[in-house]
Amino acid sequence: MTNEELILERLDRIESQLAPLADSAKGLKELKDDLVPRANEAVKFLITELVDVESSFQLEDLSLLVKKGLRSVRNLVFALEQLGNLIDFALTVEPLLKSTVPQMINYLDDLEQRGVFRIIKAMMGVRAKIAAAYTPKDIEEIGDGLVGLLGLARKLTHPEAMAFLEKIIDIPVQEDLSTCKRVGPVGLIAACCKSEVKEGLGVLIEVIKGLGKIKG
Repeated sequence: MTNEELILERLDRIESQLAPLADSAKGLKELKDDLVPRANEAVKFLITELVDVESSFQLEDLSLLVKKGLRSVRNLVFALEQLGNLIDFALTVEPLLKSTVPQMINYLDDLEQRGVFRIIKAMMGVRAKIAAAYTPKDIEEIGDGLVGLLGLARKLTHPEAMAFLEKIIDIPVQEDLSTCKRVGPVGLIAACCKSEVKEGLGVLIEVIKGLGKIKG
């Protein structure tokens, strides 16, 4: 093989090796031709948008933001850790909420069906009427009076007092008061001979004695 043939063979080999590079360069050129218009449009759009924030943004602000961000790295890490704990808590509580929330809804619905909320609403209306009709000083005086009445009610809960009141309340039920007749002095003296009247007078005298102690 002559020198010319060797040179031609090497040239063919080099050409075959350069062909892929030429194809790549051609592809890059086509990509560049496609990207340059898009890049120009993006730059124009970015410039247009930056004009709106030009008065409110300075490079010093960006540097200050970077500094504060670097100084707050520990705080950011702590916040992320707490966020992770919060997510874990939410995942843990979620099954409980799925079972508890329906029960709570059913309970509230039961209260609504029984009219509890209507009663509470009516009570709020009563409180509003009381507030409109009385001054705070009046409410304080009424409260003091209610405290005294509660003390009286407490005394009425004693067994002796309850038994006495029950017997007095039973009198109109047990006796037909519509058949009562007029009684004069003679009739009163005659009635005193009856044991029931004597016992009643004895009770009345004891009550009168107790009323006398009130004066003292």
